[in-house]
Amino acid sequence: MRVALFVTCVNDLLYPDTGRAVVRLLERLGVTVDFPMAQSCCGQAHFNSGYRREAEPMVRRYAEAFAGYDYVVAPSGSCVAMVRDAFPLIARRAADEGRSTGLGEAVAAVAPRTYELTEFLVDVLGVTDVGAYFPHTVTYHPSCHGLRMLGLADRPLRLLSAVRGIELRELEGAQECCGFGGTFSMKNPDVSAAMGEDKVRHAVGSGARVLCGADNSCLMHLAGIAERQGAPLRTVHLAEILASTEEKPYRPPDGAGTRSR
Repeated sequence: MRVALFVTCVNDLLYPDTGRAVVRLLERLGVTVDFPMAQSCCGQAHFNSGYRREAEPMVRRYAEAFAGYDYVVAPSGSCVAMVRDAFPLIARRAADEGRSTGLGEAVAAVAPRTYELTEFLVDVLGVTDVGAYFPHTVTYHPSCHGLRMLGLADRPLRLLSAVRGIELRELEGAQECCGFGGTFSMKNPDVSAAMGEDKVRHAVGSGARVLCGADNSCLMHLAGIAERQGAPLRTVHLAEILASTEEKPYRPPDGAGTRSR
């Protein structure tokens, strides 16, 4: 099985430990992981802002960078949703406008093989107990893309429930958006902040000290709110929890703020 890591630009630039955690986790499960250096942004910000044509080169670059792999795995439901749902739409419109030059075929070859981490673990590898150890109180925030577009359902919670030492706490209003929403948070900052404050309040009210999620974009938004409020809460990507073991436990980055303390 040849698996490629699509780390996403948010993780590459701001949360490299999440990408490293995915590699450690998959290798522990016997999967060989490659990192195609040609990968770049999936174009989600462009597409969501109405710049469909400008996103086309990124779609093509993605298809070329990940061609030939059995699976592509990413620790981001929003980017995977972009690949699986938006890439075919972009390719079809390009073909309708006479600019396809094989884009549709390239997308059809790679998009269905792109998986969010938790669905790859549960659906492809067939595992829920990955041998993780994380002795902390944790509550889980499901991102909108993972919940509604990918239909991850209880996959993340099944994986978390099997982690040794963990104490899961229910999150009130878990299915409500955290307010990040990519460009939504920039175009509607007041509404976005209010939604994030609600999510942080519910997370703190759960009694958990760790707010876990499968999208660092959501966690970045919530971490900033929690830090400004001085909330006793840190955010940790689900991949880093699943990669943690008793022998090699999770360690927050040096100098990290609230999001990783």
